[in-house]
Amino acid sequence: MATVQPQGDALKKAVQWISEQRKENPNKNPLGLADEAAFRFDLSPKDSEFLLRFVKEEQD
Repeated sequence: MATVQPQGDALKKAVQWISEQRKENPNKNPLGLADEAAFRFDLSPKDSEFLLRFVKEEQD
């Protein structure tokens, strides 16, 4: 399976932040983290959608 790479700098930081948060607290809701990251890193709607798909795929 190919790994999907985020394109924008803010999106990369958001993905990294989510990974760090999940390591620190694995019980946190990944979808909630994606939502928080979208706000924290001021992501566009398109990037926010990517982030949601990313965390959903990680869960499966």
